[in-house]
Amino acid sequence: MELRRLGRSGVLVSPLCLGTMNFGGPTNEADSFAIMQKAVDGGINFFDSANVYNQGESERITGQFLKDRNLRDQIVLATKVYSRVGDLPNAAGASRYHIVKACEDSLRRLQTDHIDLYQLHRPPLTHPQDETLRAFDDLIHAGKVLYIGASTHPAWMVMEALALSERYGLNRYVSEQPPYNLLDRRIENELIPLAQKYELAILPWSPLAMGVLAGRYTQAAQYPEGSRVQRWNNDTTKARITPRGIEVGQAVAQMAQERGLTASQLALLWTKDQPGITAPIIGPRTLAHLEDALVILDKTLDGADRPRFDALVHPGNAVADFHNSNDWMKARIL
Repeated sequence: MELRRLGRSGVLVSPLCLGTMNFGGPTNEADSFAIMQKAVDGGINFFDSANVYNQGESERITGQFLKDRNLRDQIVLATKVYSRVGDLPNAAGASRYHIVKACEDSLRRLQTDHIDLYQLHRPPLTHPQDETLRAFDDLIHAGKVLYIGASTHPAWMVMEALALSERYGLNRYVSEQPPYNLLDRRIENELIPLAQKYELAILPWSPLAMGVLAGRYTQAAQYPEGSRVQRWNNDTTKARITPRGIEVGQAVAQMAQERGLTASQLALLWTKDQPGITAPIIGPRTLAHLEDALVILDKTLDGADRPRFDALVHPGNAVADFHNSNDWMKARIL
């Protein structure tokens, strides 16, 4: 299996990252442990969580597993800060006040003395980025964080953060975690070229487009049992299920059948092997979901297939809006 460098750092990570959003929610602790053990056995050495996932239960379960199995040193452990985790006025955001406290809380839940990759879950739109970057830099100097990254930032803010870090001599971001899949390719316009030039790892979330690219949807208003759209039942996730997106999902399923793969395997393989991509984040709800994904760890997308994907959704374009949870993204899919 090919290992990939985490941005311009010397850290090597598996080409798939295990996302833990479901742990402590639809996936109970015992099943979460089984998924993590299977991931480690299959070659995944990169786990991603967030303090907001299931009110901290995702971090707690992940930390307990790593402690019980004595695997902490084998895993590149990532988590995120920004989203609201309480009712107090400062229990959210990208201020030094919140970041420092949230880091201590995450360390406690994860039962570790350091976070390998600490990411800002959303861009700071209310204050200058230098406060955020200085807080991250202090955590690195304190030994509580090794590397820092961003998530779901516009390309201009990533570039600004890199420039500020250079100007003030601060540790810089090594990664960005955007939404990216065949249905929404807009990061190819600016973020991917930026990442390639400045050696940022790209860690896409929702590589299967919430199951649309796994062939699970046949009609926009019918949600499969157990799907994230059904569980969350909000306008943001519902809006990502579009008729054109479903058509593309069905076309990918046909291509996958021709190649002896499942639709989810081919869609994930496409994302994994796109230029500039380091490690898509898979978020299995069940052990079967993980087992399906592990098949593509040592596979490579046939270059002859790329034009067929491009014909379905032109590079840089989108047929479903996976940036619709962002205040900064103004464009909408019509």
